[in-house]
Amino acid sequence: MSAALLRALEHVHGHVAWLSTLALYHPAILLRRPRRRAVGAALSATALVTATVTLGAMIYAAYREHVKPALFVSSPLIGSLFERKEPLGVGAVILAWAGLSLHLSARNEDPELRASRAAFVAYAGAAVFTTLAATMGVIVAVFRTF
Repeated sequence: MSAALLRALEHVHGHVAWLSTLALYHPAILLRRPRRRAVGAALSATALVTATVTLGAMIYAAYREHVKPALFVSSPLIGSLFERKEPLGVGAVILAWAGLSLHLSARNEDPELRASRAAFVAYAGAAVFTTLAATMGVIVAVFRTF
């Protein structure tokens, strides 16, 4: 991939990351009430965070080769932020998919049962994880990019 394409994908990844962060708060807020159905919000938020991670995975090999070594040499602290960002992003995707699965499985259950509450907790956790990961991503991108 050319440097221009990598840089464009990096920017798209960052923007989609913030969109997915905001989108994950939507089902988290809606699912606070166990009787509330939020299938559309849950599906779209899960799709956005999955797209974010997919874009990140597409540019990761080039990032590891071209940016990461220089980043760690110039600022180990900023390099460490990036290393912390990755597991948070993966955790957000796992929690979002868990939340979606739980929300869809809770469709025919008594609203007071655990699956509805667990879906809320999963989306709230995913929203917090993406907030942290996106913030760390901005700090890293301001410091060094392709």
